Amino acid sequence: MTELSRRHLILASGAILLVSPAQAGQPASAAKRWGLLIDTRKCATDCTVCVDACKSEMGLSGHDRPLTDAQYIRKVDVKDPATGNAHSLPVMCQHCAKPACVDVCPTGASMKRADGIVLVDRHICIGCRYCMMACPYKARSFAHEEQTGQKPYLPRGKGTVEGCTLCVHRIDDGRLPACVEACAAKAKGAMLFGDLKDPTSEIAKRVAAEATTRIRADLGMEPGVRYQGI
Repeated sequence: MTELSRRHLILASGAILLVSPAQAGQPASAAKRWGLLIDTRKCATDCTVCVDACKSEMGLSGHDRPLTDAQYIRKVDVKDPATGNAHSLPVMCQHCAKPACVDVCPTGASMKRADGIVLVDRHICIGCRYCMMACPYKARSFAHEEQTGQKPYLPRGKGTVEGCTLCVHRIDDGRLPACVEACAAKAKGAMLFGDLKDPTSEIAKRVAAEATTRIRADLGMEPGVRYQGI
């Protein structure tokens, strides 16, 4: 085993310990607050491992048509004009504690689980796209066409809104989100997942001890995704 592969194995193993396996049939609990911590200093501009993993896991198309193809996670390049400092970072649904998408949804299709994961119930989504307009992160897509190649854990339908689920099907099974797992195994381990309410978790310790940033924290929506290095 090479030094690089050994480091990735340690990253992956350590991250997996952060997930408390869910008990089948048990509802989501407010005792947990799932979140992500992304270290942009480890995120290379040309790396799309997280995007590719999401596309594969969720059965999404190739993003050849950016106006119509769903994309749950995207890479964004940002630059501070004052200092010239540039960063590349993944942006997805921020799984806010006070999500604007939920507030504006007229049917209740946009919803937040007790553990902080924000989802869309496509059975009652009427495709009004109010949530897309309300989201400051541009984190939702609209299904303009009939969907093919669907995964059993992610039913998708024409005329509904969709976005990052934080791989809720994996979390409820005690596994990591696909993007986090892929980043640890194939990239530099820039993404850390865990329970922000558990003071013994690695993510909670890092957030308590190190400086982190939430995108548009001024809006007061309290995103569950935090960044370092920006």
